[in-house]
Amino acid sequence: MRFLARLLAILAAATLAAQPVAAQSILRDAETEAFLDEIAAPLIEAAGLEPENVDMILVGDRSINAFVAGGQAVYIHAGLIEAADTAEEVQGVIAHELGHITGGHILRYSDGMASASRVSLLSMIAGIGAALAGAGEAAMGILALGQQAALGQFLSFSRAQESSADFAGAQYLSEAGISGRGSLAFFGKLLNMEYRYAYSQSDEAGFYRTHPLSGDRIAALREVYEQDPAWDAPANARNQANFERVKAKLVGYIGKPQATLRDYPETDQTVPGLYARAYAYHQSARVDLALETADKLLATNPDDPYFLELKGQVLLESGRPEESLDPLRRATALTNSEPLIASMFGHALIATEDDANFAEAERVLRAAVGRDRLNPFAWYQLGVVYAARGDTARARLATAEQQVMAGQYPLALRSARAAEAGLEHGTPDWIRAQDIGMQARALLERQCEMQRQRNCAPG
Repeated sequence: MRFLARLLAILAAATLAAQPVAAQSILRDAETEAFLDEIAAPLIEAAGLEPENVDMILVGDRSINAFVAGGQAVYIHAGLIEAADTAEEVQGVIAHELGHITGGHILRYSDGMASASRVSLLSMIAGIGAALAGAGEAAMGILALGQQAALGQFLSFSRAQESSADFAGAQYLSEAGISGRGSLAFFGKLLNMEYRYAYSQSDEAGFYRTHPLSGDRIAALREVYEQDPAWDAPANARNQANFERVKAKLVGYIGKPQATLRDYPETDQTVPGLYARAYAYHQSARVDLALETADKLLATNPDDPYFLELKGQVLLESGRPEESLDPLRRATALTNSEPLIASMFGHALIATEDDANFAEAERVLRAAVGRDRLNPFAWYQLGVVYAARGDTARARLATAEQQVMAGQYPLALRSARAAEAGLEHGTPDWIRAQDIGMQARALLERQCEMQRQRNCAPG
């Protein structure tokens, strides 16, 4: 029965991969999101999609992975950016994932499961027939072969989708004028990892894989890439410089400080080196060194909004909100109120506990949620401002916004109803309270229905 167990394990893993928000933490960083949007834009256009409709989402996981899970969203693990050496390597991965989106592979996933289920069901019927006829050993053999065939059919379906996404990605890179060298380099990294962990590259081992053998993928894609006019296209220097900054920033933020300081020693006075160490110092509560390093970054460019954001963040999180206001105010202005930076600035204004700052905090936070409604932190801070100013109805509305994003549907429904009761009939906020109430009710009913189905499922 090990074949059936293997199939069920693969299906369970795939189901978990399709629920990234529940299973993983999402990292939000203005600079990283801007970088990913910029390098993805030409590929999204080459894929025939609209850049504003495709979301690039960073997952706070240090494993090397990227995936799509329905809709037009590409999830990229922080570990993938850590493992990459160039922006073109990340673009190769993005192009592949866009191939899954344009191919409708998530929607067709159920087709592969249904086909495998039919094979397994037919083998079960045949096995039962053999058992009833008294051929017990033959019945077990039929069942085992049927389960192996079902596993093989599903994995073959999965490998076909991955191969299709590979070639679609190659096409998008070509149309965007981006060399496939980065794509091949990243596949080479995956192949080296497989060799390191003794993953067999034999055809027999390939039968049990959801993806084609990495060596086969490299061979097939190399033939395509080397004939492409973009093969010798020079790398984009701006993209590479921004990649090195973002990578260093992520390493400093999510890595262990001692490891970061080893990989980016004091002798490294480049922007990425300073960036990584500033976050490592901040993570280890070495505030003076973190601020000193942030000032060195600002000396290279006093008007870089992300360097200003870093200094403001260190000051704010070190209990010095008054001092954080100037760099955060400048960063907010330079980015035209980028929502994540504006949210931090609004938080700093509130953290001063000075009532004179609350009007500005409300203005800043309203602008932030106006551009990014899916920002629970900004909604929470806005609720604090409303409550402090005695605007209870809007405080409850902001709370409802936050709760529905957190999956707290009963609480969101109650908060929305309370907000609606206290708001003027027909105003935009009153209408929004109604919308959140209906949204929370629908999501709660769906959650209850799924729970009923699980409870009724045969065990």
